[in-house]
Amino acid sequence: MAADFYSELGVEKGADAEQIKKAYRKLAAKLHPDRHPGDKKMEARFKSVNRAYQVLSDPKQRKLYDEFGEEGLREGFNPNAARAYQRASRGGARGRGAQGFSLDDILSGGSGNGGGFGDLFGDIFGQGRGRGRPSRGSDVAAEVTVDFVSAIRGASLSLRVQEGGEDVTVRVPPGAGDGDKVRVAGHGSPGAGGKPGDLVLTIRVTPHPVFERRGLDLHLDLPITVGEAYRGAKVRVPTPDGEVSLSVPKHANSGKVVRLSKKGVRRGAQHGDLYVRFMVMLPELESDELERAVDSLQAATITDVRAAIRF
Repeated sequence: MAADFYSELGVEKGADAEQIKKAYRKLAAKLHPDRHPGDKKMEARFKSVNRAYQVLSDPKQRKLYDEFGEEGLREGFNPNAARAYQRASRGGARGRGAQGFSLDDILSGGSGNGGGFGDLFGDIFGQGRGRGRPSRGSDVAAEVTVDFVSAIRGASLSLRVQEGGEDVTVRVPPGAGDGDKVRVAGHGSPGAGGKPGDLVLTIRVTPHPVFERRGLDLHLDLPITVGEAYRGAKVRVPTPDGEVSLSVPKHANSGKVVRLSKKGVRRGAQHGDLYVRFMVMLPELESDELERAVDSLQAATITDVRAAIRF
């Protein structure tokens, strides 16, 4: 049975984009493979949650999913042809509403009734073909999951398209983003006297525990100590190109953001930036000495820190 993407994320079907994002980030942090090394069950659950979020966070894909279910997300799917089939089939079956589209409907509807649903099936998935002449094989759509760092730096993957078949080497280009597609020529379905189709891979990228990607820019919440925030300091910050030294200015408050130019995602000739937000971390331990230090710091704060807060 196909998964319900809304149930995967634990949200209602009418959930807005912010609710979907919040639910996903909570689950992603809980299920991330780094927290469960070697746990295949948790890894599979993580991938399912990631897949659900990628669809529901994309307005176009979400609309197709709501109307046709997962079939509407297949490579080459033609929604207009599918709607035409649904209208044609309502004479013999009740309309099913959202997510009522099924390949079983087409296959059963095309047996012995002369309705031409076999041709319509080809139209729905962009596989219409002439008769009596060689035809190219259809493309095969699949997904491949890569980790956050491999997507940014690029990677070579060895995949087996079908059991017993040969391995295929796929190059994920540097800067690849979630939802990008890679086409591998000649590794799709065999043709009827013509060339085989292609393998079309949709890239799914697992989130990073601390970095967030927005387009070509990267965002990082960087913990700093009270002393580093007050006095200023030089700290090391990881980037896709290696560690760099970053100056924490004196009296830096939590939330202050600095930009590291061209230290984000590189994609061809384009290069994003890295935005670092300082987060002052207080000690978790408790002691009399620490209490006295806090009292002294509080006494030195002679201004109203919330004076500018107005509605």
